[in-house]
Amino acid sequence: MDSTVTFDDRTDAGERLGEELRERGIDADIVLAIPRGGLPLGRAVADALDAPLDVVVAKKIGAPGNPEYAIGAVASDGSVWRNEQAFRGVTVDEEYFEEQREIEAEAARAKADRYRSGRSPPDFDGKTVVVVDDGVATGSTARACLSRLETSDADRVVLAVPVGPPDTIAALEEQADQVVSLETPTGFRGVGQFYRDFAQVSDEEAMDYLEQ
Repeated sequence: MDSTVTFDDRTDAGERLGEELRERGIDADIVLAIPRGGLPLGRAVADALDAPLDVVVAKKIGAPGNPEYAIGAVASDGSVWRNEQAFRGVTVDEEYFEEQREIEAEAARAKADRYRSGRSPPDFDGKTVVVVDDGVATGSTARACLSRLETSDADRVVLAVPVGPPDTIAALEEQADQVVSLETPTGFRGVGQFYRDFAQVSDEEAMDYLEQ
């Protein structure tokens, strides 16, 4: 569909997402939210599925001179996703990529540790893991997070988002065991266009959702 679908806010989107997951019979052992915007949704989804909530953290790797243009992303354990198309389209070498990978992986590790407030990382062995974010555009961060779980012994990985463009959703389906997206509009310009309230979530607010 081409029309804009509007969620009131991230909690509304999370509640709708949780309802959809329940209707599909997805029984999660743990819900992982991608900070920061994924935490309000993750809280609602975890409550709907009666599952514990934790985080999976990744950072984009930006192009030289254009940090907002992702040539890849890396998770807190160093698992990386590379945007080969973007990589070919910019002047960048392997040394730059590896340097940035190390820097951003350390930043992701520090963020994950800060959010967990001293708690140990969860154990994924044999578990059904649901990964939640407030939407995907290029999906770079989500892909790195899925790469992180590919290195674990999780039994099943489900990515759940309210909205994302069809091509990104199709690409993510190659990594996750299942992708649930409430809407996949062709007229996609950005995640924020589908929310009435898409205010930035602070670290403090995001961490509060983990504590609830």
